[in-house]
Amino acid sequence: MNRELIFFEFYFIEFYVDLNPRIQAKIDKVLYIISNTPQIPEKFFKYLTGTDALYEIRIEYAGNIYRIFSFFDKGNLIILLNGIQKKIAENTT
Repeated sequence: MNRELIFFEFYFIEFYVDLNPRIQAKIDKVLYIISNTPQIPEKFFKYLTGTDALYEIRIEYAGNIYRIFSFFDKGNLIILLNGIQKKIAENTT
């Protein structure tokens, strides 16, 4: 199973390039799973109820949660819209 991932305009790229390289690597890993796994685990890719066709890609790293909003187009095409940092881990020092 190969799904094609494309970016809508420049919104996701602007989000991505500002992230720490370790977070970028985690995002890359999750995007690889999504594009190459026949049955995507819901912990990574979930339909957002109350929307017409919006999905979220969820990435957890070091206590932080990142979300990338996306939708399907033509079955095997996933369009990445934008990303946010949903949860910021509290410093425990």
